[in-house]
Amino acid sequence: MKKLFGTDGIRGVAGQPPLDDRTIYAVGLALAHHLKPAHSGEQPRVLIGMDTRGSSESIAATLTAGLTTGGAQAESAGVITTPAIAHLTRARGFSAGIVISASHNPWHDNGIKLFGPDGYKLPDSTELAIESEIFKHLEARSSSNPEPRTSNVRVDDSTRTDYMQFLLAAVPGLSLDGKKIVVDCANGAASSIAPQLFAELNVNGGGETILTHCSPNGRNINEQCGALHPEIVAKEVTKHGAALGITFDGDADRALFADHTGKVVNGDAVLLLAARDLAARGLLAASTVVATTMSNMGLEAALRKSAIKMLRAPVGDKYVLEEMKATGASLGGEQSGHIIFSGRSTTGDGLLTALLVLDVIHRSGLSLAELTADLKTFPQVIVNVPVRAKTPFAQIPAVAEAIAAAERDLAESGRVVIRYSGTEFLARVMIEAESEPDMQRHATAIADAIRAELGA
Repeated sequence: MKKLFGTDGIRGVAGQPPLDDRTIYAVGLALAHHLKPAHSGEQPRVLIGMDTRGSSESIAATLTAGLTTGGAQAESAGVITTPAIAHLTRARGFSAGIVISASHNPWHDNGIKLFGPDGYKLPDSTELAIESEIFKHLEARSSSNPEPRTSNVRVDDSTRTDYMQFLLAAVPGLSLDGKKIVVDCANGAASSIAPQLFAELNVNGGGETILTHCSPNGRNINEQCGALHPEIVAKEVTKHGAALGITFDGDADRALFADHTGKVVNGDAVLLLAARDLAARGLLAASTVVATTMSNMGLEAALRKSAIKMLRAPVGDKYVLEEMKATGASLGGEQSGHIIFSGRSTTGDGLLTALLVLDVIHRSGLSLAELTADLKTFPQVIVNVPVRAKTPFAQIPAVAEAIAAAERDLAESGRVVIRYSGTEFLARVMIEAESEPDMQRHATAIADAIRAELGA
């Protein structure tokens, strides 16, 4: 059982374990030692990128010191998106990639995500091995008590240019067709790329882009903006009479949308329009889409009408990708906006998803609203309950009974998904049902039971 790594790397409050200097230094040291055996005496090279949090530069410096002490060479891409690091690690032949980001979490949190030389997130077994060495280093240092060092590293600005060219090459001939769009950068990593990227599209397609929340100050990442608050970009769309809106999370590995009516378009709807487009062009492998346990039953029904099968993976784009690899699927994603296009990306990529959605709109001549009009979603509620521990639900009689009662009552007319967040001390209660009163009643009962037994 991993203790440091969650579903998306190591995450916590910056400055506190596991994101204190000693642990961060040990992460760099352990990763360097993990990489060295595969390089036959050559020095492993590691690419580091970060989002816009005030703590990111300090974490990068401490990681760099650990990597250097461990015999690796660190290079920095500066502020850049998570999927950019995944792409550049593979394209430029790095031994590993590191992203310093807590994604959608508030500014005071941060995190460390690791990518292998192939651009994929490390498998659980590798993370577990690295974690074991991290603890060994921490124990060894606690006895001698040396202070971890920090190191500065030069930023290579060409990395952003290379990544932007990769994105534009994915959609040759894309035009905005004179459309006005709103782009919300969440005061995060997308702020370093989106302005220039969409300026290029405007030149080519005669459109207009309205950029919002594109002025990070170290503390405003995800603050009442971005993919956590898609209703914000939806309001901007109607305010400006735009054709659609696009909104990213802090590290831009996911994107959500709003159509011209101001309706939020989530990852389920993106999966539907992308699947149909790929299927029409003979590019949807095995006529299969991989979604997650959180995706709405309405998506499954809509895909079935188009003769497309939907598989469900555990929550986390890492696990979606594992299922895609196992089944040969070419498209997968999450309701939250992580969308993976096999052959184009090795992880969720919000900017790439945005361009590919714009490309479908351009080629089809249809609006985003028209492309997703027949997605009829079941009523769904998600309740997040702060917890002090992640005890298995089956071991808590009151919680187990509340879950069992919901499952008996809803039977074939709904779904019950109860899980712990992989990145925060939260229990997530998701109920989906044809009957909204039943949905709310069971969600409240389960959430109350968890709160009574485990509430923080």
